[in-house]
Amino acid sequence: MTHRVFVDGQEGTTGLRIHEMLARRPEIEVLRIDADKRKDAAERARLLNAADVAFLCLPDAAAREAAAMVTNPKTCVIDASTAHRTVAGWGYGLPELAKGQREKIRAAKRIANPGCHATAFVLLMRPLVDAGLVPAGLAVSATSITGYSGGGKKMIEQYQAGGDARLESPRPYALSLAHKHIPEMMTHTGLTQRPTFLPMVANFYKGLAVSVGLHCSQLKTGTDGGVLQRALSEHYAGEGFVRVMPLSDPATLEDGFLDIQACNDTNRADLFVFANEQQVVLLARLDNLGKGASGAAVQSMNVHLGVDEALGL
Repeated sequence: MTHRVFVDGQEGTTGLRIHEMLARRPEIEVLRIDADKRKDAAERARLLNAADVAFLCLPDAAAREAAAMVTNPKTCVIDASTAHRTVAGWGYGLPELAKGQREKIRAAKRIANPGCHATAFVLLMRPLVDAGLVPAGLAVSATSITGYSGGGKKMIEQYQAGGDARLESPRPYALSLAHKHIPEMMTHTGLTQRPTFLPMVANFYKGLAVSVGLHCSQLKTGTDGGVLQRALSEHYAGEGFVRVMPLSDPATLEDGFLDIQACNDTNRADLFVFANEQQVVLLARLDNLGKGASGAAVQSMNVHLGVDEALGL
């Protein structure tokens, strides 16, 4: 069966990569808008409603407008923006989230694609909160370091132009403590306190790692690094795109450093638990353009359409 797909915002970083993934799919017919009509609302609406699946790779306000244009009840909208990630009636496009999540994605006609930082944070924390190992009311701090492609075209051009010494070292941002991923980080983990979240962008194109530090004394009695690693392993057993690494991963410790870019050009997320007797560091790495954006969107499309989840990935 042929499925018709339209990408609204096809010239952005996420849209371009979705097109690359779909180009290898003979059963996908990609609907394209003429360059001179990209801002023509009537033509966009026509293509959105002609599609079986419409990806929105747009800023938040434009994504809301585009979603409102879809009146065809058969069209499934997958929104890559922040606009709908905590909105009632929208499915959350993370199939590995919890039992039954794939069924929700399959049934949904409105799917919000997770944010890149949020994907890593939620994959780490949701199973542990669900299991009662991490109290839902715990005040959690998280740090993320990511490649500059997550900043979009303007930031990519800035880094690739060179000549600015400030870009040679990592740059912490969102220092107002109001990063746009925080609401979904709470909603989709079950945490009831806002995490303190510090993201940083660095001078490499793609790759992302989120870390969360915990004290064992704050966790359920008897919980240590081994308990947390086993809980993650059990939750993600059989998952094709989430890999839980051994406790205090010997290969990483031997090298002395974590390779943030090791998941690049894949749709995989690697989860780590590093621990001693008193403390734990949870860490997730992924490709911010793969499992953190375009790959996740295509994975959700595959789940929704009922085809092999790994197609094109």
